[in-house]
Amino acid sequence: MAAVNPAYIDSYTRQFRLSPGDTALVIVDVQYASGSRHHGLGKLLAAAGTLDSAAYRFNRIDDLVVPNTQRLAEHFRRVGARVIYVTYGCELPDFSDAPLHMRDWLIATNNTVGQREHEIVDEIKPLSGDLVLNKNTMGAFGSTGIDAHLRSMGIRNVVVTGVSTNNCVGMTAQEASDRQYGVVMVSDATGTCSDEMQEATLKTFRRLWGRVATTAEVIAELQRTP
Repeated sequence: MAAVNPAYIDSYTRQFRLSPGDTALVIVDVQYASGSRHHGLGKLLAAAGTLDSAAYRFNRIDDLVVPNTQRLAEHFRRVGARVIYVTYGCELPDFSDAPLHMRDWLIATNNTVGQREHEIVDEIKPLSGDLVLNKNTMGAFGSTGIDAHLRSMGIRNVVVTGVSTNNCVGMTAQEASDRQYGVVMVSDATGTCSDEMQEATLKTFRRLWGRVATTAEVIAELQRTP
């Protein structure tokens, strides 16, 4: 039997245009805990002799997620659009504020406020005037108050980058869509553990949740829109 492409749903996905005045870049969880070969997850895997098993993840972060997020942040600032950072981790040193299903992971990667692992990677550090919010849930809307911040700023659309595509990035994007924001997930500025996970999440998101675009496409759209 021939494979069927169920694209009939895709035509109902909401269309919208990005404009600097009402669009924010939301950078999710690009931290040393799970985004560096030398800290957190990378350090843990290296000690176990299994760092090669995460080569796809770290290569994608180094080669795509970080440089393309940097390009987007620079362009957003240049056109006067908002840049917002979301971090993931505990705020208490004993990890007692960790959700039960994530506690072991957070402890293993030493991800709590005040530790290097909790910090955003140096290449895309926030600048003065950028909003930084910390969450202890997968999605940013569950534990940060980001919705109130966005509405106060007059934001109607969000462009989402970061890691991991199929966990915190995807959930944050879907939560934003459920709250009536126009949402773009950036295909070449998001990353996870395999092509399969990456493409499955983007394919799912295209079906009614929002749009998927490249870094170059987002920049071009913001340049064309006043």
